Amino acid sequence: MNTKNNQIDILAVARRVKSSKILFLKVTVLTFIVACLIIFPVPRYYNSSVVLAPEMGDIMGKNSLSSIASSFGFNLGSSSTGDAIYPELYPDLMNTNDFAINLSKCHVKSSDGTINTTYYDYLLKYQKQYILGVPFKWLLELPGKFKKKTAAKVGTDINIFQLTEEQENILGLIRKSVTCSLDPKTGVIYISVEDQDPLIAATIADKAMKELQSTITRYRTNKARIDYEYYKKLTAEAKYQYERARQLYGGYADANMDVVLESYKAKQNDLENDMQLKFNTYSALNTQLQQALAKVQENTPAFTTIKEASVPILPAGPKRMVFVFFMVITAWMVTILFVCRDLLKTLFTKGV
Repeated sequence: MNTKNNQIDILAVARRVKSSKILFLKVTVLTFIVACLIIFPVPRYYNSSVVLAPEMGDIMGKNSLSSIASSFGFNLGSSSTGDAIYPELYPDLMNTNDFAINLSKCHVKSSDGTINTTYYDYLLKYQKQYILGVPFKWLLELPGKFKKKTAAKVGTDINIFQLTEEQENILGLIRKSVTCSLDPKTGVIYISVEDQDPLIAATIADKAMKELQSTITRYRTNKARIDYEYYKKLTAEAKYQYERARQLYGGYADANMDVVLESYKAKQNDLENDMQLKFNTYSALNTQLQQALAKVQENTPAFTTIKEASVPILPAGPKRMVFVFFMVITAWMVTILFVCRDLLKTLFTKGV
């Protein structure tokens, strides 16, 4: 009996919807116009991405067990590799203010050539605004207009310890636009940049890739470079001392070539021994210098670029037709509920 009643109710709903075709037509046209007014002023944006495969070396071998464990839902961590900045931290590294500041200094040029400035100034002055959102943005920023602001001087470096409100907003935009993700099983790094200009999106994607490589290289070679500079200084001093001892020995030997006194010969031997000691010291330090240089090269990571940054041809969004279609479908569903509200109320009343 309940099934029959439900069937009759459903047919009644269908008849009610069919009899309201004019209303549905009006709702469809109105919703289409409103949806277009909402979505079409939204600025188009483009997406450029880079895919990197870092040279993991022993890290991949040590993480093989972690990869197997992760497939079973266990996380053994990656800190056991001994590397303080392991790949899982790359996204967090790119999300720091330091990284964003380095990107803000990058020189960018728009695809039409009308904009030629730094990425910071581009985000500050040349971003297209959503027209319908301007009044709401103005209202949100209104309280801040009454506060006393400290303006940053043009051309000065950003003080990361004390950012201005403007600088914090720009760095926030950079962190939002530049994203990084990592495949924990393969170690592949994905860097993606979203921007209103396709050429600038590709430029920042390439800059972000190089900045990440440079940061990781500086970190992993830091100790080796310090050792290299230390041995370089010692080697230069040892070389100077050796050359000075050699000149003293050579000058004394030439000046006393025909002298047969033992005292002169003894002093000559002392100078020769001192020269030999300084040469041995110089030779040993030079060997350590070359080893330190080799260590720098050994610790320098190699990144294989799987996908280079390229200028996108088609925009990544907004998906305007999808939005309009979704709004129309939603309007139809709401209209059905409105037209059949009495039938649905009766149906639910009977069910109770």
